[in-house]
This record gives sequence, C-alpha cells and structure tokens, in this order.
Amino acid sequence: MSTNRLQKELKKRDGFASLEQEAYLNLARTHDQLHIRFERLFREHGLTPAQYNILRILRGEGTPLPILEIAGRTIAVVPGITGLIDRLEKAGLVKRMRSTEDRRVIFVEVTTEGEGVLNKLDKPVADLERDLLKALDRDELRLLIGLLEKVRDGVNPEKAPTTLIG
Repeated sequence: MSTNRLQKELKKRDGFASLEQEAYLNLARTHDQLHIRFERLFREHGLTPAQYNILRILRGEGTPLPILEIAGRTIAVVPGITGLIDRLEKAGLVKRMRSTEDRRVIFVEVTTEGEGVLNKLDKPVADLERDLLKALDRDELRLLIGLLEKVRDGVNPEKAPTTLIG
C-alpha cells in the first residue's frame, strides 16, 4: 500500500487499519486544524467557540430561550452549559430571567453588549470561513456538506430526514 498524505503528516509508519479509520482520522485532523483557528479568533474577544455559539443562537432567535433549548441547538455537545452561561452573564453578554409560569425554567437572552461583540466578529468569522475553505469551489462545498450530512444521518438515524415516496 502506498503512503498517503495523512500517513505522512502523522509520521505513521504503517498504513491505516481500514479505510474507515483513515477517513475518520482525516476528518478529526481537519476539524482540529480548522477549530484551532476559530479558537484563536474568539479568544481575542474573550470568548470560547462554545460561548460564541451560544451568543449566535440567542441573537438568531431574537427572543429569550430556555437553557435546555440553547443546549439542544449548539453545534457541539456542551456538557457544562450552565457554567458557560454563568461566564457570559458575568461578562455582561447575556442575562437570565426566571419563567413566571414555571420557576424551574430559566430563560437567557443576549444583551446589547453581547450583540456588539457578535457584530464585531461577523466579518472576521465570515472571512476566516472563506479563507479556510477557499480550496473548494461551490460544487465541492455542496458535495462536502452532503457527505457530512450523510455521515451524521448514519450516526443519528432517528434525526435523518425521511423521504416520502409517492
């Protein structure tokens, strides 16, 4: 078997155990290289990627959301969502309100200051996304999106879209 690019990057002497292993490791390596660049950008603004994601969710909704709803919408699973929201609140980027109908439910909304931070990040984030994916043309981007959705459908078959045949 010939040596491939990832094998060289990882300085892996032997080949991969399977094509699936090679694909997974390529995906993990690519994610890591993209993610670190976003971490650096967000760190300049005092945020983590998870905190940025929470702020974007809240801004996109436009109305306060329950904490569990926010957790269900995040890009990556957030085990410590309460702690993340605590830090965002301490920084003045979000505020909490207890539900008047069910005191157990806590709503969170983005503050004007939080929106300001997001507004400052809009262009740099869009520029970074473009820069990191510039090697792919529009058709390749659509193909990549479709392939990644197909992988997620295999991982979460209950969330896969159903096709109606009629």
